[in-house]
Amino acid sequence: MIIWILIFILLALLGTPLFIIISAIALLAFHGIEIDSSAIMIEMYRMASAPTLLAIPLFTFTGYLLAESNAPKRLMNLNRALFGHLAGGTSIIVLVSCAFFTAFTGASGVTIIALGGLLFPILLKEKYPNKFSLGLMTSSGSLGLLFPPSLPLILYGLVSKTNVDKLFIAGIIPGILMILIISAYNIKVAQVSQPLKSVFNFKEVFIASKEASWEIPLPLIILVGIYGGIFTVTEAAAVAALYTLLTEVVIYKDLHLFKDVPRIMKESMILIGGILIILGMAMGLTNYLIDEEIPMKILAFMENHINSKLTFLMLLNIFLLIVGCMMDIFSAIIVVVPLVVPIAQSFGVDMVHLGIIFLTNLEIGYSTPPVGINLFIASSRFNKPVVELYRAVIPFLGLRLIGLIIITYFPWLSLALLNFFN
Repeated sequence: MIIWILIFILLALLGTPLFIIISAIALLAFHGIEIDSSAIMIEMYRMASAPTLLAIPLFTFTGYLLAESNAPKRLMNLNRALFGHLAGGTSIIVLVSCAFFTAFTGASGVTIIALGGLLFPILLKEKYPNKFSLGLMTSSGSLGLLFPPSLPLILYGLVSKTNVDKLFIAGIIPGILMILIISAYNIKVAQVSQPLKSVFNFKEVFIASKEASWEIPLPLIILVGIYGGIFTVTEAAAVAALYTLLTEVVIYKDLHLFKDVPRIMKESMILIGGILIILGMAMGLTNYLIDEEIPMKILAFMENHINSKLTFLMLLNIFLLIVGCMMDIFSAIIVVVPLVVPIAQSFGVDMVHLGIIFLTNLEIGYSTPPVGINLFIASSRFNKPVVELYRAVIPFLGLRLIGLIIITYFPWLSLALLNFFN
């Protein structure tokens, strides 16, 4: 067994795709207890038949369409016209823009790659410090994962059997809290560095609003449609994809139907294909762990050594931060959630609140040194040494950890809107 563990660790260090390692572990484990390997295929079929799963590729396609069009430029112009005259206004606009696109694509790396070339030069042009601008772009890449229609929220709902609609509502206040905390720091930096500010002009606001008039309603269509009972999450994803396709291809003509759309479709589905493969393999491994009662053994161990819900949540945060910087968010959700859920339930943690804690940790892990994936994506995108990125993200990492502590120990932040809407 130790030899196999060492082999798998070596394969991971050599860059072997994670789904191969997970599937190999699952197949070896089932073989060891003499269960047919078809159990993994059965699990893949079961997951593929889940209706909510259809929302993931549709929302991803929507996000890719927005990122590949001129929508980022139009929305950026609108935000600058509205908030560019405020202290730290441009840096706050960067936060909101990154959160918006990450919420739709579900992949923070896509946000850094797609928006980095637009937003990073603007920050430098307006005299924001280079180190601050790098840290802001790298950290903001994963900021939107708590907002609907976040793909990780949908995936957490599928794996933990938690209502996705409730998760969408629960993530709004914690997500806004994170933005407010970092925005306060941005304003402080702006007061010291004195970046350039634009002059508020109603005419510019009107022109920018008119240019982005077809993209502004998109989040409202999704939220009002879902919570107004007009359509389900899956139907909302289909409506969002069709609306965005018509907007960017027919109305704005940013994308060509036969030249650009097939390429964007292919790129977005490559991401989804990877997620589905990991999902199937990981669920097979999870079934083995459940059959062997691994969660129950972990629970028994923790009950003997931990008698406080607060202590459990503290240890959970440390564990998830480590997981978040070592694994991509989709793999982490699929592998870890089934192990954590029964333990959290035994300590009386609400499953919706647990989901928000989970996603907050994993989005922070994306930019946590030394191996947070956003650090390497940003290093490649901005042509900077990764060590320089380490130093740049530390202030933002500290701020987000403060937000994590508040979200973890004040569950009403996640549950207030749910209680209000009953």
